[in-house]
Amino acid sequence: MMWHALGILAAAYGGLALLVYIFQSRLVFYPETEREITATPSQIGLPYEDIQLKTSDGISLHGWYIPAPQPRGTVLFLHGNAGNISHRLDSVQMFHRLGYSTLIFDYRGYGNSSGVPTEQGTYRDAEAAWRYLTEQRQIPSCRIVLFGESLGGAVAAWLAARQKPAALVIASGFTSVPDLGQQLYPFLPVRWLARIRYDTREYLRAVAAPVLIAHSPEDDIIPFEHGRVLYAAANPPKQFLELAGGHNDGFIFMRESWVKALGDFLSEQMDAACRWSRV
Repeated sequence: MMWHALGILAAAYGGLALLVYIFQSRLVFYPETEREITATPSQIGLPYEDIQLKTSDGISLHGWYIPAPQPRGTVLFLHGNAGNISHRLDSVQMFHRLGYSTLIFDYRGYGNSSGVPTEQGTYRDAEAAWRYLTEQRQIPSCRIVLFGESLGGAVAAWLAARQKPAALVIASGFTSVPDLGQQLYPFLPVRWLARIRYDTREYLRAVAAPVLIAHSPEDDIIPFEHGRVLYAAANPPKQFLELAGGHNDGFIFMRESWVKALGDFLSEQMDAACRWSRV
């Protein structure tokens, strides 16, 4: 009887592990969460251009380019794993007030972008956005800042390891999907099951640009230790900024201390990057 019960438990555990292995993309990507575009930059008083980006594998991505008058630089914004670009208008407004133009877009399968989200797909999406800025807009790489929030931090770090941006900012990022998954599901061998990696820590080791890591001890989704580990993995020059509030508290991006620290960091790194580019 006992062996029979143990057999049922083992089968159930194995079935659960198999489901996690097969459907793990549904645990990582949430493209259907509030997929409708609910607002535009014009509704907060900002002029913008509605753009379409084409990826190397033929996917069409929807995005906005929000110009700033006499911009100090341009921010390539890579958002997290849920929602869409219309849910990031506070951040767009923040960068505009700091004097930066912004390119923000939805990954494949999100918002009005076509396709289905995958890890490699999001990397191709980021590459398409970089090409748009450097080739179509002809913006020098020393005038581009990569900003990634949550999952977007991994995508931004991946891109920064392959290009030469002025700076990389990661807000509320994780070290890797297997690391985070093991903490969320300690009863499963997540490190063995994970096909999606997003190894932010590994990418950071190859990033030569200055790095700012921002994380909150009160983050209720990605533990604070992930931010500290990412900071340790980054090459100098680097900076760590301790935030406040939960993972999805949008007001944090308008907090005076956060905006000032981010603005000071970007200003310093932008000036330095372009000085070096002229040498």
